[in-house]
Order: sequence, then C-alpha cells, then structure tokens
Amino acid sequence: MSERQSTGVSRRGAQKPTRRASGGGRAWLRHHRAMMSDSALRLVRRPISTLLTMLAIAIALILPAGLWLALDSARLVDAELDESATLTVYFDADVDESRAMSLAAEVGEQSGVAGTRLVTAAEGLAEFQQTLGVEDALSQLESNPLPASVVVTPDDTDPAAVQSLSQHLQKLDGIDEVRLDLAWLDRLQQLAALGQRVALALALLFGLGVLLVVGNTIRLAVESRRQEIEVVTLIGATHAFVRRPFLYSGAWYGLGGGVLALIILVVGGNWLASPVAALAESYGAQFALPSLGVSHSAFLLLFSTLLGWLGAWLAVGRHLADIKPR
Repeated sequence: MSERQSTGVSRRGAQKPTRRASGGGRAWLRHHRAMMSDSALRLVRRPISTLLTMLAIAIALILPAGLWLALDSARLVDAELDESATLTVYFDADVDESRAMSLAAEVGEQSGVAGTRLVTAAEGLAEFQQTLGVEDALSQLESNPLPASVVVTPDDTDPAAVQSLSQHLQKLDGIDEVRLDLAWLDRLQQLAALGQRVALALALLFGLGVLLVVGNTIRLAVESRRQEIEVVTLIGATHAFVRRPFLYSGAWYGLGGGVLALIILVVGGNWLASPVAALAESYGAQFALPSLGVSHSAFLLLFSTLLGWLGAWLAVGRHLADIKPR
C-alpha cells in the first residue's frame, strides 16, 4: 500500500511541472497573439502615417526587385542568344556533296557538339543571293565559288569551351576554316555579371533604407509610450516582454510595404506590357515582361517582413537601454 502511495505521489509530483510548463507555454502564445493583434490595431488607428511608412518601404523594395526583373529579362534574352551561339565550319573547295555529308556526320560525332546543320554549296549560294539581292549578277558566274559548310551548335556556350571546340574542329581533314565571333558573347556575360552585382548592391542599400525607415518609426512609437514602458518595467517586465509589441509593429510595417511593392510591380508590369510587346514585334520577335511568380513574391514578402522586424529590434533595443524606471 505504501508503495502505491509513494508511486502515486511521485506521479503527481512529476505531473505538476509538466502542467505548469504547458500552462506557461499557452500563456506565452496568448501574449504573442494579443501583441500581434494589438500592434495591428494601433497601425489601423493611424491609417495615414501607417500608409506613408509602408509606401516608403515599398519604394525602397521596388527598385532592387525591378532590377531583378530586368536581369531576368536579360537572362531570357541571353538564353535565346546562347541558342544562336554557333560555329560555321567551312569545308575545302574541292569537297563534293557526298563528301560534305560524311564530313558533317563526322563533325556531329565530335565531343562538345550538340547539333549540326549542313549547308551545301548550292544552298549557300542561294542564301547569299537572297540576302544581298544579287541574283542577276551571280547567275553570270560559271561555277559556284562558295564551299559547303556545316553550322555547329556547341553543348557549352562558354567562350573558352567554344574556342576549344573551334580549335579541335580545325584539325579535322577536309576542314578549311572554322569561323566564330566570341566578342559579343564575352560582352553579354560581362554585362550580366555587372547587372547581378548592381542588383545586389541596390538590394543591400535599399534594405538599409528599410531598416532606417522602420527604425525611426518604431523609435517615435517607443518615445510616445515611454511612461507606459517605465511602469511595466518597474513592476518587473523584462525587455523581451516590452520589446514584443514593437517587433510585431515592425513586422506589420515590413509586410505591408512588401504587399504594396508587389501591387505596384504588377500594375507597372501590366502598364508596360503592351508597348514592350509592340517594340519586340517591330523587330520580328516575341517578348513578354517576366513576373515575380508565386515563389519570388513570397520571398519578397518574407524579406520585407524580416527587414521590418530587424529594424524594430534594433530601434527598440537601443532605446530600451536609455529608458529606466524612476
């Protein structure tokens, strides 16, 4: 009997800390929910100032996000240009059509070659005539002066890889010349690298701007509630307890600024879509402005929310150290 009693006491003693811990956890969650709703209500009660702060955050987010979209457009164009990054392999002048077909097959089997397109001497002359509009002049020639050729699409469009492939193809029998132009590809890759660094620099710069905007707004909120903070600190409230509502306010500011930035980007993209499509169509191409999409939109919202929270944390931490109960 005593053993049962001792067992029951030990069980009851083990259950008390668990209940207290679970009760403390529920109280912690209730306080977080209360602070989240209270901070949101405080922002709603000041709609003009809240909207202006969120708009300032949105403008700071739009510029790096817009530049990222521009780089994404450049990547789409880059992908199309990569597809056009080809080498033209000219055969010897004495290579006939059957020999040209076998040489084209041999070139297609080489390492680093993704595809080939044979252009016979007759097809080359016809394309030349159509491009320059000199059918009458070239029709007076006794023989075709153009050799057969094969257009090679490389697996890797990196300039070094294309140059290496060109040197390899140049050594094959029956190949007179391999022609390629890497200058534009080098410039394109350098511009893309420059654009990425500029986008990163702008993201850091305007991210700092968001921190300053949120930090200054939260600093004013802390000053307006200075007496309240002194009272709750006097009765034993910790800095984490005092900091919590301001952190939620900063997160709400950041989230609202991110939502406004998304709205402005969508509206601006739709506004520019028609003239951009018309301009591309005038050059015989089809192009549409890219959008952020679901995943990148979620990242923008998360990033703006974290920036708002961090700005509030920095501002509150600095000013709480100066506020002491009297």
